[in-house]
Amino acid sequence: MVAFPHCSNVVAEVNDVAAIAAMARAAGARSVVDGVSYAPHGFPDFPALGCDAYLFSAYKTYGPHQGIMVLDEGFGMELPGQAHVFNNAVLYKRHTPAGPDHAQVAASAGMADYIDALAERHGIAGDPAARARGVHALMRAQEVAVIEPLLDYLAARNDLRLIGPRDAARRAPTVAVELAGPARPLAEALGREGIACSGGDFYAVRPLSALGVDPAKGVLRMSGVHYTSAEEVARLIAALDRVL
Repeated sequence: MVAFPHCSNVVAEVNDVAAIAAMARAAGARSVVDGVSYAPHGFPDFPALGCDAYLFSAYKTYGPHQGIMVLDEGFGMELPGQAHVFNNAVLYKRHTPAGPDHAQVAASAGMADYIDALAERHGIAGDPAARARGVHALMRAQEVAVIEPLLDYLAARNDLRLIGPRDAARRAPTVAVELAGPARPLAEALGREGIACSGGDFYAVRPLSALGVDPAKGVLRMSGVHYTSAEEVARLIAALDRVL
């Protein structure tokens, strides 16, 4: 089994899931993808990715506090069942030991409603899959456009280190920087400027260590989504100018 993230929550570079999954399959391995840091930026096309399992958190994707796993049926039936033996033939019951949390499952339908509302507002037609693909492209285009000025600004400074690619098209709009000192005090200073961000290791202890960043010092992380505006990014850059 090959397990990897669609993108890291600090590096943010979007991995080529389809290529990695194809390499794994050619070697006789299954691929399991952690999509928690990518899915908020547009629900991925699971069949097109070609992986065997894709996991993310619904609360990151405008839904309730619920974990979601999209599982290839063949792979799901190969794995040992974790629930009642008489439910093993039903894939969605096979791996839910205590049974589904019905209230959370029902609330998750709101995510699909949100995608449909965006599709309708922007004239994206077709079946549910086509609407989802169209909204994904819409989300990503907006994120790339608004986050590019921030990346350019940070890359031009010599008092910090931008983590991950400078090209907005190659990354999620989750932007982390290493500073000369601890990141948390600067995050607090930005908070006083009306900017919501944070400093720390973000559970990414091993990636940060591999990049030569002391997890105790951490990184400053600033995040955008499809409804982040150019004006908000300009406010962030102005606030960074004041506190750096």
